[in-house]
Amino acid sequence: MNKHHTINSDALFRRNIFALVVAAAVLAALCFLSIAIGTRDVSWQEIVGALQGKMDTMGEASVTMRIPRTVLAVLAGSALGLSGAIMQSVTRNPLADPGILGVNIGAAFFVVIGLAWFGIDQLNSYIWLAILGAGSTALFVYLISSLGRGKSTPLKYALAGAATSVALSSFTMAVILPRNDIAGGAQSWQIGGVGGATFDSIQLILPFLLVGYFMSAIVARKLNVLALGEDIAAGLGEKVVWTRSMAWLSAVVLCGATTAICGPIGFVGLVIPHLCRLLVGVDNRWLLVFSALGGASLLLIADVLGRIISRPSELSVGVVTAFVGAPFFIWIVRRQRVKEL
Repeated sequence: MNKHHTINSDALFRRNIFALVVAAAVLAALCFLSIAIGTRDVSWQEIVGALQGKMDTMGEASVTMRIPRTVLAVLAGSALGLSGAIMQSVTRNPLADPGILGVNIGAAFFVVIGLAWFGIDQLNSYIWLAILGAGSTALFVYLISSLGRGKSTPLKYALAGAATSVALSSFTMAVILPRNDIAGGAQSWQIGGVGGATFDSIQLILPFLLVGYFMSAIVARKLNVLALGEDIAAGLGEKVVWTRSMAWLSAVVLCGATTAICGPIGFVGLVIPHLCRLLVGVDNRWLLVFSALGGASLLLIADVLGRIISRPSELSVGVVTAFVGAPFFIWIVRRQRVKEL
């Protein structure tokens, strides 16, 4: 029996390693497409020249501008995919997602309040405001979904998050509309996108994302124990409250920092963990890694499609991910077993 189990485990490990290599190769190919495709057609020589640091032609200049945009799409997509996987694992809720639960909108609301009412215009301050807003919203939605008869269910959680998102979106618009000096930029940022990325802005959010990645790596195995049930996890010596708090904090830091620079981008954290769960199962040690790679790939695809669909202008990634994610959300809700993972 043990020998048979070991053989199955080895086969599963080899399969996951192969899938990991394929996922990394796909991500690398998408990075190249993100650099090569845009509103301006560029030649292979111009791509190579831009990667070597040259800016002698318009094509090389265009490619040079796409490089930080590609890097930001990878970082933001991986952060959103990872935070969605963590939220679904902690709550055992298939509908959990930073967008659906209102966490991204809460982060955006705090940033807009800081901009409009307190004159805060520094990105490093936006990051702290976004993390505070994301954490406050996550706590508020959890408390609301726990009210009434019975415990919090996935559907109650999603409804509380949707209601909170609508309310915060309305409050945000009420703050922005009277301010003509910030209305245009704030409304464009609220759609969600990676255009206009610079390495300076990426350097500001990178420490926060690295902290989020590190914390998620710490709790990956602990989330597997937590999935057995709180009583069993506590009986095995697991600190349930600490694990939940650490997991939630990592998710909040990841999606808060991402929202600060990209605006609220929805559905990445919903779609990707479900697809990765079909590929590698429920083991969070694998699931979190694949969710990060998958989120980065999805955001790159959305960004490239946005450039192609509406040439010579661009369609923001937030719009493209909404087109993909909304039908997926409806499909999940209509499934019979929607109570828990």
